Amino acid sequence: MQGLAPPTSVSIHRPGSRAARAPSSVRFAPRAVSSAECLPPATFKPAIAAPRPSAPAQASPPRTAGRKKELNFFQRAAAAALDAFEEGFVAGVLERPHGLPRTADPAVQIAGNFAPVGERPPARELPVSGRIPPFINGVYARNGANPCFDPVAGHHLFDGDGMVHALRIRNGVAESYACRFTETARLRQERAIGRPVFPKAIGELHGHSGIARLALFYARAACGLVDPSHGTGVANAGLVYFNGHLLAMSEDDLPYHVRVTDGGDLETVGRYDFDGQLGCAMIAHPKLDPATGELHALSYDVIKKPYLKYFYFRPDGTKSDDVEIPLDQPTMIHDFAITENFVVVPDHQVVFKLQEMLRGGSPVVLDKEKTSRFGVLPKHAKDASEMAWVDVPDCFCFHLWNAWEDEETGEVVVIGSCMTPADSIFNESDEHLESVLTEIRLDTRTGQSTRRAILPPSQQVNLEVGMVNHNLLGRKTRYAYLAVAEPWPKVSGFAKVDLATGELTKFEYGEGRFGGEPCFVPMDPAAAHPRGEDDGYVLSFVHDERAGTSELLVVNATDMRLEATVLLPSRVPFGFHGTFITANELEAQA
Repeated sequence: MQGLAPPTSVSIHRPGSRAARAPSSVRFAPRAVSSAECLPPATFKPAIAAPRPSAPAQASPPRTAGRKKELNFFQRAAAAALDAFEEGFVAGVLERPHGLPRTADPAVQIAGNFAPVGERPPARELPVSGRIPPFINGVYARNGANPCFDPVAGHHLFDGDGMVHALRIRNGVAESYACRFTETARLRQERAIGRPVFPKAIGELHGHSGIARLALFYARAACGLVDPSHGTGVANAGLVYFNGHLLAMSEDDLPYHVRVTDGGDLETVGRYDFDGQLGCAMIAHPKLDPATGELHALSYDVIKKPYLKYFYFRPDGTKSDDVEIPLDQPTMIHDFAITENFVVVPDHQVVFKLQEMLRGGSPVVLDKEKTSRFGVLPKHAKDASEMAWVDVPDCFCFHLWNAWEDEETGEVVVIGSCMTPADSIFNESDEHLESVLTEIRLDTRTGQSTRRAILPPSQQVNLEVGMVNHNLLGRKTRYAYLAVAEPWPKVSGFAKVDLATGELTKFEYGEGRFGGEPCFVPMDPAAAHPRGEDDGYVLSFVHDERAGTSELLVVNATDMRLEATVLLPSRVPFGFHGTFITANELEAQA
């Protein structure tokens, strides 16, 4: 067995101690994206010397490339006319003379290890340094944005097609790794056409060119060249395992059911409407209650009222009635939280104003006149009259890590990362971005709120994407495992934070090494001698920019020491959110 790779370090920071801060900006080198990366490469066979992931893999035809649609004379003429309109007027007149902001520039958004990769069938018997704890038995799956085709206009990182990366672990062996596109209706149609034709919600829909691209898309749909009736989403953000289904999600569509095969491969079963019960989009962060087995979710609409709905699914998959939550304007609600008895819904200052496109701007807007607030609603409420709203001024949390009910004070405690500027992910800003781990207390009896930064000012570091022990979701937790998002937007390590004391323990990936969301895998609660809330391991994909290699790290969550490193057969791009699917869950897949 090989020794552990050394380029990692652990540092502990307690309130009152000082630590050097990394710079908070990063420059990307432009990188061309090849449409060939939409195709799956050949099978990897492990060798003693690890292959260079930066070398292009051999491509074979896509598993489901989509059939080319037979067009009649009228459709062929319409297609030619609309293509000419796109190239001559939209691209040539509206877009080409104007520079792209960094938030929509492909040379920035998908540069370096943000760039896409091709599909890969299962690679077997991956090299392991160290020892993988034998209780880790299942599949670590992580979602991410991976554009299948070269962008033709603006592109934001969030616009890419969904790709799931899956690593199978059994009895201390890294059995296989595979990555596959989630075969959305959008992707299947674009593969059949051979280029991107669906509008990109963030990168393209700006100003007059965004209006023109929307009109172009609807014209193609009216002529039968594309079919948006089966959804337009990319399924690139979240993953959740529920009732025998691994669901890949983005908030612009229904979830997609993805199945892990016995051989460690991934296959898209299809767009999943919970047996006809779900007829609207669902956000990418539903919450699975560990005590009841219920899955709680939100859906927001940017066009028509109701702008927000809440619902839940019982453990057998049956859906509750919708609770329509009245909002004055459509609002970006990427995440929410649950407690034992309530759902906690953020209604913050980042809103959708489609009319801004007529003025040449972005439809995603920071409304500085709006007061941020949280709504607290009983989980089984019949309607929104049972919701209590509490104002929390100047607060924007893109993600919420946990919430619980404080029995002593009667308050609802919310743990989230407060981001400023609130719209900096979507709109270019010269302001320094900060993501501050914060405790927010909501008193629903008085309508008052308080908040405090969990880390002292001297220890402030950008903390984003992560989780608590999911066996305690909605209940009071002591620890959170969060990515150290510095230099932004890269992730140089992750931190274990004591939410009560502010003690911070960092695991640093090392110089030139960056990763993503840490995934906490708790020890089986039925274990003979569980040691506590932090009894488990953290999994994280890491990319070494100098060596060009990617790895999976296995870190002991109690003492934050590296236990094992799995060398991966190809580059794994930086992505979004993941989950661990246990062996029992794999066997119970639908």
